[in-house]
Amino acid sequence: MKTLLRRMIAASRFDVQTYEQVESDRASTAAAVFIVVIASVAAAIGSGVRDFLSVINGIIVLLLTWSVWVGLTYFIGTRLLPGPQTRADFGEILRTTGFSASPGVLRILGLLPVVGLPIFIGITFWMLLTFVVAIRQALDYTSSRRALAVCALGWLIHGFLFFGLTFVAL
Repeated sequence: MKTLLRRMIAASRFDVQTYEQVESDRASTAAAVFIVVIASVAAAIGSGVRDFLSVINGIIVLLLTWSVWVGLTYFIGTRLLPGPQTRADFGEILRTTGFSASPGVLRILGLLPVVGLPIFIGITFWMLLTFVVAIRQALDYTSSRRALAVCALGWLIHGFLFFGLTFVAL
């Protein structure tokens, strides 16, 4: 547990070595998914959801959208925009991006009156930046620009899919 907490803090601080460690540590896959689940719970509660069923629904939606974004990012980063050194499998992307969700546990602070929403938004932006670092390391990019492009493209496609399906379902 100490190692998990240490890695979460280091990942939140954009520590490149931590992302390299979790990328190669297949045993950390469950921990990465655990972090995403905890961050999803914090986001659901921090966004003002109060009843148990809504929290569970929020967690499911957040996990599904994260999974789609990770899958798209993997495909885009390894097939459409690979760098010369890019060698990655889905597990490496899953582990690094799972740890990049570490700041998300703080989104529970969204419950705070008056300052909660700006804090929630700020932490979400922080998570986007850690996601970019995670992708840069997992895909062995030398440039953060390429990692940002991959993340942004995956996020846009995932957003269109998510909102498009939501609109069609309504």
